[in-house]
Amino acid sequence: MAFPIVPLRSSFMVTSIVGFFVSIYFVMSLSKTWGFTFTLFFVMMFAASLISMTYAPVAEKPSKRE
Repeated sequence: MAFPIVPLRSSFMVTSIVGFFVSIYFVMSLSKTWGFTFTLFFVMMFAASLISMTYAPVAEKPSKRE
């Protein structure tokens, strides 16, 4: 069973990158367990955004009417 791949917004990738760095620099110093968990979560988000960019179908651009 193949799962459909949908295009994700660019803010999804930005959120994953910012969340990764916040998890590494701030959360890791407070709790190693939560820091690792959040870091893993944001890495999975980043991987999902890369898969979405690579395999999602490209929508056709509407033609300009002149």
